[in-house]
Amino acid sequence: MSDTTMQPRPDAAAAPDRRGILLVFVGLMTAMLLSALDQTIFSTALPTIVGDLDGVDHMLWVTTAYILAATIMMPVYGKLGDLVGRKPLFLGAIGLFMIGSVVGALSTGMTELIVGRAIQGLGGGGLMILSQAVIADIVPARERGKYMGLMGGVFALASVIGPLLGGWFTESIGWQWCMWINVPLGILAMASVAIFLHPPAQDRAKPKLDIAGMILIAIASASLVLVTSWGGGQYEWDSPVILSLIGLTVVAGVAFVLVERRAVEPIMPLTLFKERNFNLTTAAGLLMGIAMFGTLAYMPTYLQMVAQVDATEAGLLMIPMMGTMLPTSIIVGRIVSATGRYKWYPVSGAGVMTVAMYLLSTMSYDQPIWLTCVYLGIFGAGLGLMMQVLVLVVQNTFPLRMVGTATAANNYFRQIGASLGAAVVGSIFTNNLVDLLRDRVASGTADLSDANSLTPSAVLELPQEMQDVIVSSYNDALTPVFLYIVPLALLALVLLLFVKEAPLRTTLDRDANAPSPATGEPGMDDVVVADEAGREPALVGAADADAEESGTGSPRR
Repeated sequence: MSDTTMQPRPDAAAAPDRRGILLVFVGLMTAMLLSALDQTIFSTALPTIVGDLDGVDHMLWVTTAYILAATIMMPVYGKLGDLVGRKPLFLGAIGLFMIGSVVGALSTGMTELIVGRAIQGLGGGGLMILSQAVIADIVPARERGKYMGLMGGVFALASVIGPLLGGWFTESIGWQWCMWINVPLGILAMASVAIFLHPPAQDRAKPKLDIAGMILIAIASASLVLVTSWGGGQYEWDSPVILSLIGLTVVAGVAFVLVERRAVEPIMPLTLFKERNFNLTTAAGLLMGIAMFGTLAYMPTYLQMVAQVDATEAGLLMIPMMGTMLPTSIIVGRIVSATGRYKWYPVSGAGVMTVAMYLLSTMSYDQPIWLTCVYLGIFGAGLGLMMQVLVLVVQNTFPLRMVGTATAANNYFRQIGASLGAAVVGSIFTNNLVDLLRDRVASGTADLSDANSLTPSAVLELPQEMQDVIVSSYNDALTPVFLYIVPLALLALVLLLFVKEAPLRTTLDRDANAPSPATGEPGMDDVVVADEAGREPALVGAADADAEESGTGSPRR
């Protein structure tokens, strides 16, 4: 058996193989594009889809079904990735996502469409998590900022391309192509991951799956979202159904905590919650998820109905958000990698988003479109400042062997926020809209008996008096919701003020201890295990191990 020694990693050796990482990054970016695109592409197509399928009363489920399924699966993918490896899971998640896309594209009613979206979510829950975890596997935290910035840029791109494509497909070849487009993109992502991702071989014992934990977290998550989706709308808040769901959420949540305390390999280890930075960034991420997805899900619909633009134009009007989010995310990522400082970017981002939410709450149906675009640009800048930095903070808090679990847990709570945001905003918006239309139509002279099949094109064919009623109702139904979100954004800002800025790690030792968030002291992450010839373990592929030689020097901080 060869002798091993512990050697410091020099700066030169700390840099992973750039070509190998870039080839892997192609697949990761494509997978993330799939996930992000599917959360935005329906926003402009949704009014037409629900009109065609006669399902306005089920509109929020087209979004919520995907988010809920993805949320439930996130901790599963994160934990299994740490236990059995990420590559096979990644390929399986992409394949499942493509199957859901085909089911949705072939749907002839709202039920089939919602089922397809749920299947997509079962796969989509792994796309974002596994992409972020794979980057953590092959790039040290200090260098990871610029890659995470690019990933944030992908989300920014999807936030505009999604509504734009959704609008163009709806008006040209059919909204079903919002689903069909995922097939070629999925094939590209699978090919890139299969060919270029070669994780280092690791000795893994047979995993002991936390089946009870998986079931309980699924029950708690589903019950919570159903409460927010149905409460005050389909059912009264004090109805037996809602009260039962609330009770089920509490019982499943308590049972989950008890199970996780005794599980051999808990899907969400309670030790995660002993870390201050994890708790603060996760809570802030949940709050910002409510703001982000509540806005992204319904803003394009608002633009179509209130500004009376077509679906393609509504997508184009979302460009200011990308125009600020994309460069902000990339620039912040590069600055973080260059300086190692990161705390004040998410703090500033939360402040900017607070301002943006207030401005969106002041919109009126007769204000200039350019002013709405300015508000969206401010909103995008806030997202770009904080989104990926929060993930980086979490990954830097835990050793690499836990990075998938920690990343998944953080994203799980952010997605809970997304589920709550989409469901709560959708529920309040829909209820407000129905009440306003009923009251205003009843006091007018026009008839709107077929409101469930209302589409933007149908509105334009109505008399001007009725158009005014509908436009003002849409505006007055949605804008107050943004004001309700302002205190949540402020609370996120306060939480982020207490994040402890620990040094970013510079190595990729899987079993190393992360720097303590409390002290900032480095742990075993400043050394790597070298064999007797001085060679270090491979980062990407076995071939890289032969080319990478270790030397002497001090790790960069």
